[in-house]
Amino acid sequence: MSSSQSIAVVTGGAGDIGRSVAAHLSTTHDLVFIVDIDKQFLSTALNSKELAGNEKIQPFTCDIAEETYVRSMGAIILSQGQVRTLVNNAGGTYVGSLDKMSSQRWRAEMSLNLDTTYLCFKAFAESIKETRGSVVNITSVNALSVFGNPAYSAAKAALINFTKSIAVEYGKFGVRANAVAPGTIFTKAWEAKARAGNNVFDKIKEWYPLERAIQPEDVANAVTFLASDQAAAITGVCLPVDCGLLAGQPSVARAFAQSEDY
Repeated sequence: MSSSQSIAVVTGGAGDIGRSVAAHLSTTHDLVFIVDIDKQFLSTALNSKELAGNEKIQPFTCDIAEETYVRSMGAIILSQGQVRTLVNNAGGTYVGSLDKMSSQRWRAEMSLNLDTTYLCFKAFAESIKETRGSVVNITSVNALSVFGNPAYSAAKAALINFTKSIAVEYGKFGVRANAVAPGTIFTKAWEAKARAGNNVFDKIKEWYPLERAIQPEDVANAVTFLASDQAAAITGVCLPVDCGLLAGQPSVARAFAQSEDY
């Protein structure tokens, strides 16, 4: 393999968002490594409608919460070329409230949603400097307001500041760093909640001005733009991809304004 090959790395790459992001980035990179802790999940992802038959996609099994494993992953990937784009997409949440939160679960969610991003960035930082590349961190609207899941939200808020730290410290090397903050994404996890009878997607119409959930493709479009030369002057920003959630809720405006125009 040529050391001049252009590489993108997508953590959480086997999930709905990761697959869509990887498919988009494969049009502008020689190789795209999708990283996930679950080998079987990766195998399934390779046969998904987004990635099936795409020879640029390279699966990589790694527990990115473990620094030793991340360093090893970095060395192996960098033997194939130089990283131009790093998308820190891995994350998740399991506890909805502070009252139900244990200290063990707090640490686990902070590790998964924040520490992994730091470890992966450090593993590829020198290569990204060489390529004058781009880092895109997937945060959440939970970082910008309170929607439950406090450990996840705190970690995602910290991730925005970490993104700005990269932008300021590494800007002199031509490195750009930005964050994308999605709202509720129509993924398999949310589909399961809907099937459980929560009517969650009907409720979303009340919260979101565009009256729909976000699709993985919406997030991928934002990531692709921020990683591209079209965003050459954009760094240190957090871009909500939220169908208007953070702008305000029509139901609240309707109540306060006493107007059915909302």
